[in-house]
Amino acid sequence: MKKHFKSNVHQELQSRDSGDPWMVFKIMGEFVDGFETMKDIGPAISIFGSARTKPSDPWYKIAEETAAQVARRGYSVITGGGPGMMEAANKGAQRGGGTSVGLNIVLPMEQEPNPYQDICIDFHYFFTRKVMFAKYALGYVVMPGGFGTMDEFFEALTLIQTSKMKNFPVVLMGKDYWGGLVRWIKKSMVGAGTIDANDLDLFYITDDPVEAATVIQRALEEGSKINPQWRKDLARAKRQAARLHAKARVSSRKHAAKKKGKRKGKKPKS
Repeated sequence: MKKHFKSNVHQELQSRDSGDPWMVFKIMGEFVDGFETMKDIGPAISIFGSARTKPSDPWYKIAEETAAQVARRGYSVITGGGPGMMEAANKGAQRGGGTSVGLNIVLPMEQEPNPYQDICIDFHYFFTRKVMFAKYALGYVVMPGGFGTMDEFFEALTLIQTSKMKNFPVVLMGKDYWGGLVRWIKKSMVGAGTIDANDLDLFYITDDPVEAATVIQRALEEGSKINPQWRKDLARAKRQAARLHAKARVSSRKHAAKKKGKRKGKKPKS
């Protein structure tokens, strides 16, 4: 996207004068450029997270692997195009063989696009950018992040709750990171009656990249919201896998012990 009107966007948004109507054309230009560029990316998942996460952080690797798992299931990956979790997700998308899309925002503290983008678009207005995240995605993955990440998360829940978006899975990555927020939602919001208890089923929380991609895939295949029954099914599958692995380990140890015993019982050749 052309880097137009870069220097005075902030002043335009703060102004209240006769120039306001002309902003419509600039905003419209961003929508047109965005729609034209994004229309052919195919099915996609938007992944959000902190721009401050360092490559040495374990969550950087988890974000990269999550994006790779999503891409291997046939989805393009859309991020905010910046550093941190966004860079990790774009990197993972390319590693997984998917199209890697970055929706960059021009900020006073100049956000540089990360180098792992197949498609890179620059926006000056947050609200036009936010439309692209939602319009061209079939679901969201929300990594640990700050106010911007929470903004995208809660906006998605609002749109799903009000039926503006349907069949739209949302996965929170990080049980410890988001656990306090989820407990607050249960205690304060559900407790006060400002949301329904079943609104908690609008999102799924996990630490596992494979599980996150599986939940999204299943939600989209079944054409339904996050189903609370999946939590039980996935937990049951994990327990079953753990039992199978445990049996295999026990069997392997018994077999090794038996062989060792046979060797000890052998008489030396004369």
